[in-house]
Amino acid sequence: MKTMKYFLSGLLMLSLSMPVAAQSNNPLVDEATALVKNNTPAKEVKAFAKKNKKSGEVITAIGRAYYELKDTVSAREYAEMAAQLKYSGGYVLLGDLASQANDAGQAAIMYENAIYADPKNAIPYLRYAVMYSKVDPNGSIAKLEELRTAVPDYPVDLPIARFYVNAGKKDDAIRHFDRVDRSAMDAGDLASYALMNYLNKDYPRSLSIVNEALKEFPRSSSLNRIGLMNTIAQEDYDQALVFGDHLFNQSDSANYNDFDYTNYAKAYIGKGQFDDAIALYRKGMEVSSADKDAVNNLYKEISDAYMKKGDFDNAVKEYKNYLDGTSKKTASDYSALAEMYYKHAADLTGDEQMASIKSADEIYADVQQRFQNNADVLGYVLNRRGTLNAILDPTSEQGLAKPVYEELMKLIEATEERTPTDTKRLITCYRYMLSYDFTVLDNKEAAKDWAQKILDIDPENEQAKAVIENIK
Repeated sequence: MKTMKYFLSGLLMLSLSMPVAAQSNNPLVDEATALVKNNTPAKEVKAFAKKNKKSGEVITAIGRAYYELKDTVSAREYAEMAAQLKYSGGYVLLGDLASQANDAGQAAIMYENAIYADPKNAIPYLRYAVMYSKVDPNGSIAKLEELRTAVPDYPVDLPIARFYVNAGKKDDAIRHFDRVDRSAMDAGDLASYALMNYLNKDYPRSLSIVNEALKEFPRSSSLNRIGLMNTIAQEDYDQALVFGDHLFNQSDSANYNDFDYTNYAKAYIGKGQFDDAIALYRKGMEVSSADKDAVNNLYKEISDAYMKKGDFDNAVKEYKNYLDGTSKKTASDYSALAEMYYKHAADLTGDEQMASIKSADEIYADVQQRFQNNADVLGYVLNRRGTLNAILDPTSEQGLAKPVYEELMKLIEATEERTPTDTKRLITCYRYMLSYDFTVLDNKEAAKDWAQKILDIDPENEQAKAVIENIK
């Protein structure tokens, strides 16, 4: 699902972010950073660096400050000075510069140099792991396990969990998140943790993580979004409305999309508030106007809402909008429209009811023509048309279903490997033909033959046994 991928990517960008440098208590580092960021002339910065030429930490701080100002030339100059001092942070900065230039090989060398210079510096392990997370996720995990060995008290399970999230390995991600003290997780980590449980269909646990995390991060759009998803999955629509309100009205930095509006609308659908749901679907169309597929799918959601409301005319109108916007229409797309007419017939009587059923049959006849070379579609459509025509002709006097069932029989009998569904449909055909020959044509011998065909497939069929017994 596109919207789920969008949602996941937003979480991952947050959860995969890594610190740029370890915290420092050295006031000279703060002074070095301030010099650069206050646009101090390069000559004065060099003079300050010269005074601290033996401090790799200070020299690196100058280079890092230039790096953050996008002055890569100056950043490289000071990074190389720090590296000459065998200072780990200098190698990290050189690795960052190489990574920025898309030179992964050189970046890897620099990060490895940084690890060699100071095996207990977590930053180069993390940088290396991030850089290779997409092309070599196993290598990234291995590098983080190296960090665990080098720095046993470092919370390495957290970045490992993040990488498993990135790789889509739910169980592995959950296992590592479980090992992390939740107080060490930020809102993005907790949202990822909850999301992995949601995708594993462990909705109660996912919701528990969300509710606990919201105590610290009540305005997290990601957490409120996952809370909405979980309550919808558990059909707790009252609570879903609460999460929907928090997501849309009490969250910070939320970029809403059709997925959000659809979930919030489902809460209103669950409460029978169809007009509110439809309004949300239309709002989803507005925010996703550039995405034709998203807008088109919302037409279908609106159609469903109108059907549940009992507004058949608008339901058909919106579903036809969906069909009009669908470039590659499937048999299921057309069949759904036919079923709308069939379901609507249950609310009607007399001629109106028959007219609605006839409309359903006409749509199926069109599907039959469009997909005449698809045996699976034909089997389904002919079976449905047989049922509909039998309803339209309850006494079988007109034999409306006869040509349909004859075609279905021909299709199934020519199938080399029948499925249980094929067998069930074939028995339906034989039963209709038996009834037609027995009651309409009064051809008892033909009816007996149909009964035998049924028994050849289903030896315990009581109806067929009774027919053969009576005809004797």
